[in-house]
Amino acid sequence: MTALIYILIGLLFILGCGAGYLARQLLANEQLRASRKEAERLVSSAEAKHKQLLQEAKEEANRVRAAAEAEARERRFEIQRLERRFSQKEEVLERKLEGVERREHSLGIKEKEIEAIKLQQEEMRKKQLRQLELISGMSGAEAKQHLLERVEVEIKEEASRRVREWEARVKEEADRKAQEILSLAIQRCATEVVSETTVSAIPLPSDEMKGRVIGREGRNIRALEQATGVDLIIDDTPETVTISSLDPVRREVAKIALNKLILDGRIHPARIEEVVEKAKEEVQATIKNEGEQAVYEAGVQGLHPELVKLLGKLKFRSSYGQNVLLHSLEVAHLAGVIAAEIGANVSAAKKAGLLHDVGKAVDHEVEGSHAAIGANLVRQWEKSTEVVQAISEHHGEAPTSSVMGFVIATADAISGSRPGARRESLEQYLKRIEALESIANGFPGVEKAYAVQAGREVRIMVKPEEIDDLSAMRLARDVVKKIEETMEYPGQIRVTVVRETRAVDYAK
Repeated sequence: MTALIYILIGLLFILGCGAGYLARQLLANEQLRASRKEAERLVSSAEAKHKQLLQEAKEEANRVRAAAEAEARERRFEIQRLERRFSQKEEVLERKLEGVERREHSLGIKEKEIEAIKLQQEEMRKKQLRQLELISGMSGAEAKQHLLERVEVEIKEEASRRVREWEARVKEEADRKAQEILSLAIQRCATEVVSETTVSAIPLPSDEMKGRVIGREGRNIRALEQATGVDLIIDDTPETVTISSLDPVRREVAKIALNKLILDGRIHPARIEEVVEKAKEEVQATIKNEGEQAVYEAGVQGLHPELVKLLGKLKFRSSYGQNVLLHSLEVAHLAGVIAAEIGANVSAAKKAGLLHDVGKAVDHEVEGSHAAIGANLVRQWEKSTEVVQAISEHHGEAPTSSVMGFVIATADAISGSRPGARRESLEQYLKRIEALESIANGFPGVEKAYAVQAGREVRIMVKPEEIDDLSAMRLARDVVKKIEETMEYPGQIRVTVVRETRAVDYAK
């Protein structure tokens, strides 16, 4: 029974497989027929589309060909038009060229005629020149030289006359304007004149105090000199001790210390050292206060403390008997007024004027002129190059190239050249007078030279047969230049050249 079931199942399976295969074959055949129909449809569609595209391509080619032919026709027409235009221009140019050739031919004929006329004129000029030479008795070169000499003399005379007129006019205007500015500055900055020396006299209450100052075997005076660095002079002058020193700060310290010792009455080496130290502190405080006071009076702001300290030291410095700090304050005020009048920087002018002699505070410690030393010092703490340049130029040691340099130099000269502002020894005065006369006598053509008005003017007598009017003006300029290059002097020196011709005869 079981075997029969298995056999039935096997038969059913085989029948199923056969039926499935037959169904699959039928389905495949059906799909194949459908695919063939679709392929045939696609082929027919493609052929129709191909024919359509081919037709469109032919139409597009026809359109392009027609456009190209039209453009070609237009270009042919344009080329033909240009050819006609070029041919017309060529004809015009040919006609113009023929006209130019005819004109050139005509000009050539005229040039030959002109050359012939020039030759005739040159021949006539030569004949006239020979006749003039015969009449005048001079050759052409001699006549030309004579004419040039006459013209040169006339030009020199005219130039000399005009130069004198221009110089007189310019000098008159410049002097008038300068006088206005300087007189205004001087009027607004009037100061007292006080001369200072390098010695200080200390009064004593009695001659007995001299012995106490000297001490046993001179120990007190030696201790005081050693502590202060000054020289104490005790001579026969009653009730007076003289302090001598070129360093004004040391002299001031010694003066204060000695006065305190005399008032106190206790004078011995230990006490001297103690009092001298206190005097130094007092002087340093005075230096600071004087510097600050000077800055305040000048109206200068923003100065470095070191520059203020150096200014304070100038309180104890004198130049030709003039106190340098008072001189610096005066220069600052004068420079400010002058700068205001000419439209320059007033603040910079005051600062440069106040600091222009700051190098004198340390010129005994540093090599070089006080102008160069001061410029180097100020350059360390001052940002304004205008101020530094003015300080370096105010004595003419460096070429004056800035307006501020001229302002400071002018203010410095006014302050230093005021009557009584500075003392000058007789020996220095005589040397300056001799130097002025020697410079003037060193030029050719000078007969005599005299320095007059305390050296403020040099009058030069010249030989009239060697120096003419124009040369006299040149001589004055040369003498001025030589004085400026070789001498130092306050203010200005006038140079006057006198040229005269005297005719003398006697009636008998």
